[in-house]
Amino acid sequence: MDHGGHAGHDMATTPMRCKMNMLWNTDIIDTCIVFRSWHIHSNAQFVGSFLAIVALGVLYEYLRVFQRKLDYHIAVSVQKGKGRDSSRDRSGRNSPEGNYEEAGLLSGRRLLSTALTGTPVPAASRALRAIVYGTTVFLSFFLMLVFMTYNAYLIAAVVTGAALGHYIFGATINADAILADTTGGKGMACH
Repeated sequence: MDHGGHAGHDMATTPMRCKMNMLWNTDIIDTCIVFRSWHIHSNAQFVGSFLAIVALGVLYEYLRVFQRKLDYHIAVSVQKGKGRDSSRDRSGRNSPEGNYEEAGLLSGRRLLSTALTGTPVPAASRALRAIVYGTTVFLSFFLMLVFMTYNAYLIAAVVTGAALGHYIFGATINADAILADTTGGKGMACH
């Protein structure tokens, strides 16, 4: 008996492969989201995945607000400690770079000095800022990869999560800063 090249395998038990589309689509079953292990086999899995992506969008917006509040609290604590000698160089000048002219060009301090024109931030606070920033960047790129599935439903999940998160965590604005345009807002930037 000829099985048409199926070698005795029942089509119902053969797992389907991920559908990878580079065009706009509305596929649900056999959609893979970012990883092959995130393979949608049912409508219920798709709904769960949709809600998880919405939650990731909300989390991204929370992290953006958390980063601003963290920066504010660090700035307040640094401002309180500014009267100490920690921000003065050996000559007594208020300079976070210190006296780098004697160090010469090869030391690299002159190149770094342009990035260090603000108030120095303690190492623990810098580490916390870096962790939150890195997490935010990772999440933004992860959501971009979800968006790049070109699946209309998953794109809607990303946009819904971002909008919902912005609505929840964007309940207040600093009108003076916006009108003065001093916030350096990133608008639609990824991070």
